[in-house]
Amino acid sequence: MWEAMWWGLVGGLALVLGAVVGLVANPRPKVIALVMAFGSGVLISALAFELAAAAFRGGGALALGAGLAAGSAAFYVGDLVIDRRGGEHRKRSDGRQRSGAALAIVLGSLLDGIPESAAIGVSLLGGGGVGAAVVAAVFLSNVPESMAAASGLRKAGHSTRWILGLWASVAAVSALAAGLGYATLGSASPATVAVVQAFAAGAILTMLADTMMPEAFENGGNATGVVATFGFTTAFLVSHLA
Repeated sequence: MWEAMWWGLVGGLALVLGAVVGLVANPRPKVIALVMAFGSGVLISALAFELAAAAFRGGGALALGAGLAAGSAAFYVGDLVIDRRGGEHRKRSDGRQRSGAALAIVLGSLLDGIPESAAIGVSLLGGGGVGAAVVAAVFLSNVPESMAAASGLRKAGHSTRWILGLWASVAAVSALAAGLGYATLGSASPATVAVVQAFAAGAILTMLADTMMPEAFENGGNATGVVATFGFTTAFLVSHLA
C-alpha cells in the first residue's frame, strides 16, 4: 500500500509543479494548449496499452466493456453534477473560473485526479512493479492540467495561496486514492481487477474528452494533433522499452 501511495504522490505532485509553472511563468494560452495536447496523447497511449490491454487479458471482453462503460458513466454523472454547481471551466486557462463556485472547482479537480491515481495503485496488483507507463502518463498529463487551471484561476481572481493549496490537497488525495486502489484489491480475483482497470480507463478517457481536449484544440491551433501524436508515441516507447 505504501509503495502505491508513494507513486500516487509522485503523480499528484506533478499537479503542484504544473501550478507553480502556470503561476510563475504565466505561459501563453497556445503553449499551455500544446502541452495539454501532449499530455492527452500520453494518457491515451497508457489507457490503451496498459489499462485496457491488461483488463482484456485478465477478464476478457465482458470485463473490459463493462468496466469502460461504468467508468465513463461514473465520470459523466459526477462531472455533470459539478458543472451545474459552477465547476464547468475548472481547467480553462483564460479565467472563465471567475463565474464558477470555488467548492465545485475543488471537487471537480478531485474528480479529475482520482481515477488517474487509482490506476497507479491498480497497476501494482499481481505482484509486479508499478506500471512505468501509467506513472509517466499521469505525471506528464497532470503538469499541463494544473498549469492551465492555475493560470485560469489566477485570472479569475484566486490567490496564489488558494491555488497552491488546492493542488497540494489534490496531490494528497491522489496518494490516498492510489493506496486504497491497491489495498482494497490486493486479494481480488483477476476478473475483478480487470473490471477496475477498465473502469479507471473509461473514467480517464471521458475526462480527457470533456476537459483536456477541448482546451487543447481551442487554443493549440493546427499543431494540436501532431503534438498529441508525439505524446502518444512517447508513452508507447516508455511502456515497451522500460
